[in-house]
Amino acid sequence: MDDQRPNPDELLQPTPAAVGGSVDAYRQPKLHRLRLPRRTSSWRAYALALAVVLICTLLASLVYPLFAPANLVMIYLLGVVIAASQYGRGPSVLASLLSVAAFDFFFVHPHLTFAVADTQYIFTFVTMLLVGLTISTLTVEIKQQAEQALERERRTASLYALSRDLANTRDPDALVGLAAQHIGGVFNSRVTILQTAGGLQPAAVNAELIDAQEAAVARWVYEHQRLAGRHTDTLSTARGLYLPLTASQGVVGVLAVFPNDPRRFIPVDQLHLLETFANQTALALERTRLADDAARAQIEVEAERTRNTLLSSVSHDLRTPLAVITGATSSLLQRKEALTETDRRELAQVAFEESERLNRFVGNLLDMTRLESGAIHVTKEWQLLEEVIGAALNRIHSRTARQAIHVSIPADFPLVQFDESLIEQVLNNLLENALKYSPPNTPIDISAQAGADEITVEVADRGPGLLPGDEERIFDKFYRTQPSLTKGVGLGLAICRGIIQAHGGRIWAENRPGGGAVFRFTLPVSGDAPTVEEEYEL
Repeated sequence: MDDQRPNPDELLQPTPAAVGGSVDAYRQPKLHRLRLPRRTSSWRAYALALAVVLICTLLASLVYPLFAPANLVMIYLLGVVIAASQYGRGPSVLASLLSVAAFDFFFVHPHLTFAVADTQYIFTFVTMLLVGLTISTLTVEIKQQAEQALERERRTASLYALSRDLANTRDPDALVGLAAQHIGGVFNSRVTILQTAGGLQPAAVNAELIDAQEAAVARWVYEHQRLAGRHTDTLSTARGLYLPLTASQGVVGVLAVFPNDPRRFIPVDQLHLLETFANQTALALERTRLADDAARAQIEVEAERTRNTLLSSVSHDLRTPLAVITGATSSLLQRKEALTETDRRELAQVAFEESERLNRFVGNLLDMTRLESGAIHVTKEWQLLEEVIGAALNRIHSRTARQAIHVSIPADFPLVQFDESLIEQVLNNLLENALKYSPPNTPIDISAQAGADEITVEVADRGPGLLPGDEERIFDKFYRTQPSLTKGVGLGLAICRGIIQAHGGRIWAENRPGGGAVFRFTLPVSGDAPTVEEEYEL
């Protein structure tokens, strides 16, 4: 009648006929394989059960003058329940037997002997023993069921914690570290994962566990997709237990488990849990790889789209000005006697304008390349915004003959820290964009406002405005609202956004009340700006 709890050191020896890649490798090699080796309760538990009986006897002796002897049985039954719930089946059986003996010895006439004068007490003894044994058995079973429920809850919680952390992780290295941490904590082991990227290589976490022999076992598991290693019939000399990480598209790695106590076996139920952990880890690794593949595919698609857009733009925006320049210069060279002074001036003007257009086109391509490569360095200095706006207006002066440009800046506008050449290029691109879309003889307004922590500059026109949904898209590379009606490759506004973001500001566009579009950008203000007088004295 000893306690029948399983002994972890004797659980589930592998059978000779077991297959290396199956949980069957952990079956008990006895005929009744469902009956596992048990361990007895410690002598301390039996001593405590004896102490419970002694305490019950003491309590019964205190109330003996007040109650009939048959009522004292309840005190001993309570003691049996306590022994069963605290110390297991064996001590509870001992408590039942000792309770019957103590009741007979101390409280049944004649006292202090085991002789029974009244034969009806024999029925009381038998009933007391059977009730005690039944109570002890039921109490132990209820306790075991409660322990099993707690164990299942613990495993469910650990699996949920692993799934939650893996779902919130995108980096493969961090994912492997989390999996190793969770699995190692649940199974009291050191864990590492061998991944298939660039050959079967161990992850950084616990990589020292994998030597040449262990790596050979891991390769076998990966190639055969079967469980192998310690306490199995396949490569059992290995120090670790190896499980394939099988996902929907194949094996993505190998899980290596090294128990902190190498002498202990992993029971079947825990092995099933370990396989569930391995499956969750495999799916998470596959998810990260699929996400990386999708990101690479998206990058390739974007690169192909950019290449095609660039080629189509170059084929038009590069060849058109070259053709015009070639035609104008060839006319000047070949027909110079037949051309009047006015014709020669017009051809030279056309060649000059197209060369400027070509120069802007190539400059935009180079600037966009520098922005994307991070080669543009922002050098901030205290500047007068009016001077930078004036420099931008001078650059496009030849193209503003039919446009009125209004500049509105407060007289007390403070100095601002920014890179003069880069902000001038932003203003130049915004003004060229406004000129491109504005009808002749319509004004273009430039204004600025100063706030507590930033300044806002806006360029507004009276053109057709923005189409719904274009407020953000117009800042994308190579995007043009009306490709058939406008010239350019669509890089000017993308360059503006890159420069403003490099300054720590933001840029946006929206339709203007009364018609047209307005482009605004901000620049952060930090530190104490010197006064204009101090700047001039320097």
